Amino acid sequence: MIDQATIDRILDAAQIVDVVSEFVTLRKRGVNYIGLCPFHNEKTPSFSVSPSKGVCKCFSCGKGGNVVHFIMEHEQLSYYEALKWLAKKYNIEIKERELTKEEKQAHDLRESLFVVNQFANDYFQNILHNSIEGQRIGMTYFRGRGFRDDIIKKFQLGYSTDSHKAFVQAALKQGYKEEFLVKTGLCYRKEDGSLNDRFWGRVIFPVHTLSGKVVAFGGRVLNAATKNVQMKYVNSPESEIYHKSKELYGIYFAKQAIVRQDRCFLVEGYTDVISMHQSGIENVVASSGTALTSDQIRLIHRFTNNITVLYDGDGAGIKASIRGIDMLLEEGMNVKVCLLPDGDDPDSFARKHNATEYQAYINGHEVDFIHFKTNLLLAETGKDPIKKAALISSIVKSISVIPDAIVRSVYIRECAQLLEMNEKILVEATAKLIEQAKESKQKETERKKLREQRNSSSPAPAVQEGAKPAQEAQESTGQPALSDGNGIPANDEIPADNYTSFIPAEGNERKVFYEKEEDLVRMLIRYGERVMCYVENENGDETPLTVIEYIAQSLKEDDLQFHDALHREILKEAEERLHDDSFVAERHFVSHPNQAISKLAADLISERYQLSKYHSKGQKIVTDEERLYELIPRLVIDFKLSIVEEEMKHTLQALTKPEIVNDPQQYTRVMMHFKDIQQTQIALARKAGDRVVNAS
Repeated sequence: MIDQATIDRILDAAQIVDVVSEFVTLRKRGVNYIGLCPFHNEKTPSFSVSPSKGVCKCFSCGKGGNVVHFIMEHEQLSYYEALKWLAKKYNIEIKERELTKEEKQAHDLRESLFVVNQFANDYFQNILHNSIEGQRIGMTYFRGRGFRDDIIKKFQLGYSTDSHKAFVQAALKQGYKEEFLVKTGLCYRKEDGSLNDRFWGRVIFPVHTLSGKVVAFGGRVLNAATKNVQMKYVNSPESEIYHKSKELYGIYFAKQAIVRQDRCFLVEGYTDVISMHQSGIENVVASSGTALTSDQIRLIHRFTNNITVLYDGDGAGIKASIRGIDMLLEEGMNVKVCLLPDGDDPDSFARKHNATEYQAYINGHEVDFIHFKTNLLLAETGKDPIKKAALISSIVKSISVIPDAIVRSVYIRECAQLLEMNEKILVEATAKLIEQAKESKQKETERKKLREQRNSSSPAPAVQEGAKPAQEAQESTGQPALSDGNGIPANDEIPADNYTSFIPAEGNERKVFYEKEEDLVRMLIRYGERVMCYVENENGDETPLTVIEYIAQSLKEDDLQFHDALHREILKEAEERLHDDSFVAERHFVSHPNQAISKLAADLISERYQLSKYHSKGQKIVTDEERLYELIPRLVIDFKLSIVEEEMKHTLQALTKPEIVNDPQQYTRVMMHFKDIQQTQIALARKAGDRVVNAS
């Protein structure tokens, strides 16, 4: 027996054109593909494959179905044997066994969550179309945005009343369990145990899966109610059926148009998709404000190789989105970029133009990623040779991830002409990056196998015989646990993460940054699960913020991490465990199966002292625990400033090393790292109210 989650993974991964092509020679005809039927002898092709619908059919003998049915018929396999065949093709691990009672319950839970979501979708639509409040507020808003009634119905838009409990009361009256209302995220439980609607007072945008099931919702607070509201949009939390990194808004409505046009437009928000549909451009999807992920890209790639990314006219956030473009290139997509006129986003531009005008503008202004990235970055380089080298390095890095050698060659030639560079140099630089990527991938594969072997041979302890804990490896080799002092990953015995630093591994115990880092880890272990303050959420309710959450979020704000590998591991595990009901940080880490972590935790908490004792007016000693709200933010900002200062110092030293100076590519990489750290220091100094000292 195969559990439903694995079946879903197989069906999501299996592309019917890809599978059928292994047995039938297909050629494109319109939006579909045709070929000679493999199930009977014929001379005129009558076997049709539809990538948008995920089905095939012979119009002569009548055989066909989805990708599993095709394999069952062609290979004469059972349903589960066909699933295993597909799983093997797409490297999806399955275990053939009887489902446990818990797994059967999980399957039932998934189906129940979909049923609840469908009820909610019908409820919100009914309120919008058939209630006075829905017509007066919700429909007025949608029509004010220029949405036609047919478009409102097509995207199943809805409205949730201003009452905090209207939906939950309606759901309970229909017999839906509180458990499912909470697990879908449609409701949340208050401290007194009662349920509140998550989307009250908002217009509703349902999110559909590829097959059309409602998997989540987005709710927008209306203009009249935006005062003092930090987040205009509230989205469903992740659940057993919803993972935002794997969903694209509008894909259900766009898939046939994407196949028909052999092209997909990528925008940011719900209204961008809806307005473009209304203007006649239907091959459009949105990442819904999140960073583009590999799963989302593969979802688009099922229907087309061609994607055009549409950006707002003001260019905000474009640089941050360059990473998304590199990911598209890595998946083998043909990427173009189009900037809309200043002041316009895809939504507003669609409301001003019909499909023909919109398409004409895109055709006249879209450029490939080479021209886009070059024009974007050249404006900043001026005549600075270091900046220009950084630009070239960045573009070469993008080219290096393209899997097709011919496409890479074309882009290298184009890049050489644009930047007036010797093409041979670019070819060599690209080849070097490709080789480095292969080596990194191979090492990561070896690490993964090693971890799996260790886990299978002795699953209980985190540190196995013959494997050094990260701290011991650092002490014995003289190298940082995850960096060799030049930002390069160290030996394979140490778990990998994405930390890069030019600060040496050892000899930091008396450094200011290391003392501050130890102070934070000590506080994390002692008080990690304790609430240090309350913050107001989107519903106006106070939400507790723990020490762990504050430290983790604060570091991510400035893209910083702890320098010590064990410290990073402790913070990562603390975040993962925080919401376990039984989690107590001190008890967990002191008794940790990884001996290095348990020893470090014991050392850090062994002295029961305060970071800075002081007396209140009544001469009463105030403990650290009583003033976490004041103490933790100060420790965080002190650590950030000190580690950034230390990182800048060692990065500048690295720029004087002959092996780096004589390697233009490595020198550029180090210089870019220095500039990133410098920008972080400036931002931190502004937050702290300090003056930035000139590092040079």
